[in-house]
Amino acid sequence: STVMAESSAAAAESSSAAMSLEEKKKKFNDRFRALHQKRQEARKMNHEQVVEEDRKSKLPANYESKKARQEWELEEIEAKKKAEEAGEDYNRLKALNTQADIADKVEAARKRKKNPDQGFADYEQMSLRQHQRLTNAMKPDMGTYKKMREFVGSEQFYPSADTLIQGGHYPTSSALDRMSDAANGMAKSREQYHRRRMFDPDAPIDYINEKNRKFNQKLDKYYGKYTEDLRDDIERGTAI
Repeated sequence: STVMAESSAAAAESSSAAMSLEEKKKKFNDRFRALHQKRQEARKMNHEQVVEEDRKSKLPANYESKKARQEWELEEIEAKKKAEEAGEDYNRLKALNTQADIADKVEAARKRKKNPDQGFADYEQMSLRQHQRLTNAMKPDMGTYKKMREFVGSEQFYPSADTLIQGGHYPTSSALDRMSDAANGMAKSREQYHRRRMFDPDAPIDYINEKNRKFNQKLDKYYGKYTEDLRDDIERGTAI
C-alpha cells in the first residue's frame, strides 16, 4: 500500500509538471503570436505612411493652401444657399459673426487690392493715381446738374469745337466749398509729408567715413543720454 501511494504521488507530480510545462508553452506561443501580430500591424502602418509621404511629395507646393481655399469656397457657397433658402442676408450674417478687427483688416486688404500702391515710378503715374483718388471721392449732385443744364442751355452745356464756353458755367457755393476743402486738405497733407534727408549739412562732422558715421549713430542711440553731460563739458573745455 505504501508503494502504491508513493507511485500515485509520483504520477500526480509528473502530471502536474507536464501540465505546467504545457501552460508555459501555451503562454509563450500566445505571447509570440501577439508580438507577431503587432509587428505586422506596425509594418502595415509604416508602409501606409511611406506611401502617403511619397504621394504628398509629388503634389504641387501650394496644394494644401489651394485645397483649403476650395473647401472654404465650398462652405461659402453652401452658407449662401442656406441663407437664401431662409430668406436672410448672407453678408449681414457674416458681418455679425466676424470680429471687428478682422473685418477692418479684410476691408483694408480689399481696398489695397482694388487700388494697389506700386510705389513711385514717375510723376505721370503719380498724377494719374491722384486723379483717380480724387474722382473716386467725388459725389455728383444730379439735381444741381440738371438745373445747370437747363440754365445755361444745351449748346453751352454740351459744347462743340465752335462753341465759346467762357462764362458759361456758374459753380454753386457747395461746389466751391468742396473745392476749397480739397485744396486745404492737399496743402495740409503736403506739409505733413516730406522727404527724409539722408544727409544733414548742419550736423557736426564727427566721423571719418560712412561706416564710422553709422557706428557713431548707434553709439549715440544707446549711450547718448549717459554721455551728454560729458560731451558738453568737453566742448566747453570744463571737463575734469
